[in-house]
Amino acid sequence: MLLRIVHHTRYRYQAPVLLAQHLAHLRPLDRTGQRVLQHQLAVSPEPAQLQQGADAFGNWRTFFSLQSAHEALDVSADSLVQTTAPAGPPDSSPWEAVRAGFRYHAGARYEPASEFVFPSPYIPLDAAFAEFARPLFTPGRPLLDACRALNQKIHTELKYESASTEVNTPALEALAQGRGVCQDFAHIMIACLRTLGLAARYVSGYLLTQPPPGRPRLIGADASHAWVSVWCDGAWHDFDPTNDRCGHPSPGEDYVTLTLGRDFGDVSPLRGVIQGGGAHRLLVEVTVAPPDEYERLVIPGAPAAPAP
Repeated sequence: MLLRIVHHTRYRYQAPVLLAQHLAHLRPLDRTGQRVLQHQLAVSPEPAQLQQGADAFGNWRTFFSLQSAHEALDVSADSLVQTTAPAGPPDSSPWEAVRAGFRYHAGARYEPASEFVFPSPYIPLDAAFAEFARPLFTPGRPLLDACRALNQKIHTELKYESASTEVNTPALEALAQGRGVCQDFAHIMIACLRTLGLAARYVSGYLLTQPPPGRPRLIGADASHAWVSVWCDGAWHDFDPTNDRCGHPSPGEDYVTLTLGRDFGDVSPLRGVIQGGGAHRLLVEVTVAPPDEYERLVIPGAPAAPAP
C-alpha cells in the first residue's frame, strides 16, 4: 500500500516567544515491511539551527532552535511510505520459556530486547496489571497466542473514549477507570507483559482510516496512533489492542510505523522548551491517504465542489 501522511502542528502564543528549542519525531522509519520514499519537514519561522540524526532507539529525530521573537510556530511533515502486507503471528514458544530468556545467566549472550522488560516513566510494574493478564497466561501457552488473547481482552473490556484521559494519565489510572485512548491501551498492554517478565515496546505511528459511509475523507481529520510490539523467538510482533489487530512486522499494511520506544515519553512527535509565550493554542492535523486520493480531499468547512 502506498500512503501519504501529512502531520501539521500549529502553535499560537499569547505573547512573543523569545527563545525556543524543539525536538521532533516526525519521519517514519525505514524497516521491514515499510519504506520511506519521500519525506519533507518544514518549520516556520525558519530555525536558526537544525540537526537531524538517530536517537537511542533508532528513530529519526530533528532538533531545531528558534532564536528570534515569534508568536506562532508551524511544523509540517509530509511523507510518502510504501508498506507491505504482514504475516499473521506464527506458532511460538511457551511464554514461560520466552520469559526465562531474559533472566541473567553467567556467560549468556546479551539480548537487546531485554531493555524493554523494565519499567519506564509512563509504565510502572504493578500487581494490578499481572492480575488483569494472568488468567490468559496459563502454563505452557504459546506467547503469541496469549498476546492475541490479551489484545482482544483490552479491546473488549476497556472502552475507547476520546478525551477521557490526558497525555500524562498513568496507565494504572486508565486501567482502573476502564477507558482511555490508543496511548492508554498500548501502555496497559505493555505494562501487563512487562509485569509478567516479558519484553514489550511502544509503537507510535499512523493508521489509514475510512470516513463514514457517504462522507468524503477530510484533510486533517486523522490522528497519530499507538500500538504494541512484543519480542518472541528472535523477532518483534505487533499488536493493536485498540482495534484488536496483530501481525508481523506490523498489524496491517494500512499501518505506518513512525517511532519505537519504552513508552510515549520517548517518542512524542514534537516537544520543546520556550522562553516567553504565555498561554498558547495548539492545533494538530493529520491526514493519511493514498497519494492519488490526497488532492481530492475536502478541507473541513470549505464549500463542497460543484457537481460535474
